[in-house]
Amino acid sequence: MRLKRFAALAAVSVLAFGAAACGGEDPGTTPTTSKFEAGTTMEKLNKAGKITIGTKFDQPGFGLKGLDGKPAGFDVEIGKIIAAELGISADKINWIATPSAVREEVLEKGDADVVIATYTINDKRKERIDFAGPYYVAGQHLMVRSDDSSITGPDSFKDGAKKVCSVQGSTPATNIEKFLKDKATQLVLFDVYTKCVDALKNKQVDAVTTDNVILLGYVSQSNGAYKLTGSKFTDEPYGIGVKKGDAKFRAFINDLLEKIYADGRYAKAWTDTAGKFDANVPTGPAVNRY
Repeated sequence: MRLKRFAALAAVSVLAFGAAACGGEDPGTTPTTSKFEAGTTMEKLNKAGKITIGTKFDQPGFGLKGLDGKPAGFDVEIGKIIAAELGISADKINWIATPSAVREEVLEKGDADVVIATYTINDKRKERIDFAGPYYVAGQHLMVRSDDSSITGPDSFKDGAKKVCSVQGSTPATNIEKFLKDKATQLVLFDVYTKCVDALKNKQVDAVTTDNVILLGYVSQSNGAYKLTGSKFTDEPYGIGVKKGDAKFRAFINDLLEKIYADGRYAKAWTDTAGKFDANVPTGPAVNRY
């Protein structure tokens, strides 16, 4: 009897060891289905072992597509942290470009599971999608050519003589309108900010406007060609977009944001990316659990 019992225990031990040895994966990134509530987005993504994240591909420090074809930046690092918490490794993330004008659309269509793309939270957008966060508060600013001292802030556009560039569907484009004498002639819109930077270089526009940290990225890469002028004139709380009505997924991300504020992952994500342009690590803002 004892021999049979020993043999059975030995067999169980061998099986357990074999199961542990076969995968050889990091337990923190190995998909499991037991840790998430059945039927939630978290369980679905965990079980699939992959996630699609929308981000910007043209914004240094937050989301910029590199020579290796992969995006890098603060938003990208936040996306990797969310994926890891779901048991999904970074190489199983499908990154898609989400310019400002299409961010709500990709969530509504299910083309992205989350959107982390310098995405300002506002009531109009919340009619179509939900936001976790905010996880960062930026401020709108102006970038001009370094030899231009004629623009000192948004009031410099009130005479109607100067042009400013931003992107379609963005909060900065809407914010700057109230400072313009003639929106039709003064506001130039493109789908991505790199086209605005090219227009500034070619003197087709006099300034580019978006959030301060994004512009600092362009300034840092310009070899002295551009500078910020004046001071920030708005507060822009960045949120993480999820599908409308997915309260449990939003709560999961909010919980995670509070966790990484405390455990150092948030600060490291900043220091490794946007911190190269702004060394002051931001304090993680209070999340809005609406």
